[in-house]
Amino acid sequence: MLEGATVSFTVGALALFFLAFFFGKGNFLYVLSVPKWQLIGGILGALFIVINIFSVNLIGVASTFMAVVIGQIVAGAIIDHFGLFGGATYPLNNTKLIALALMFVAIYLFNKA
Repeated sequence: MLEGATVSFTVGALALFFLAFFFGKGNFLYVLSVPKWQLIGGILGALFIVINIFSVNLIGVASTFMAVVIGQIVAGAIIDHFGLFGGATYPLNNTKLIALALMFVAIYLFNKA
């Protein structure tokens, strides 16, 4: 399974390389001028895939997808609450907290079935 993910990432990286080379500005030295923290996206993406590969074997596809979506919604709610990354602030309130709690209840019930 890890081999399949490796092949997939390699093919995707090659496709992006050729797209950037032929349709982009063609200057790959721009990577040296970006903030270094922005370069961890590839590593985090690979880690995300590896965790999902193992999660599917442990809890199944549906539960893994539910956990991913719930995780993204929780992360989005935190980003909105604090206005991170220059975004507008949308504070958490009791209704939003109850909705988040119900999502966790839903994944619990789904896995108990």
